[in-house]
Amino acid sequence: MMENISSFQLGIDLDIKPSKAQSEVDAASVSEYQAADSSDHFVSRDGMTFAGTHLLIDLWGARRLDDLAHVEAALREAVAASRATLLHIHLHHFTPNGGVSGVAVLAESHISIHTWPERGYAALDVFMCGDADPQATIPVLDRAFSPARVEVDELRRGHVK
Repeated sequence: MMENISSFQLGIDLDIKPSKAQSEVDAASVSEYQAADSSDHFVSRDGMTFAGTHLLIDLWGARRLDDLAHVEAALREAVAASRATLLHIHLHHFTPNGGVSGVAVLAESHISIHTWPERGYAALDVFMCGDADPQATIPVLDRAFSPARVEVDELRRGHVK
């Protein structure tokens, strides 16, 4: 379990603090990046500017989680619904009746999926920047996998201070 691993075992020194000079350089670098123009595809909403929206989606009591072709079709439909740009899909089927793991790589970031058909469970990450609409993936996934329950957590990543 992760809680039994010390920072020493991981090769991490948790007490390292940057020097004052390094902190000043980092602050200057951050200020430079915060002033970027709109071509960086950051999102401005509700008075905030951030890199993008990251949805953590759990599907419970879901179906067709072992059907590789169905999972791919669902990801493609979710990409289209969100108005994102698909670059590549890579999926792996663990056994003929096993789970599927994979990712749809997007110009705006990604959608990843990991399924446990024996538990009727799927975990998805949907991270998108720019004008893409990650929320639009939820009804697509609901139709595709017919879950009994959908849980969604939303994070805004890369807040500009």
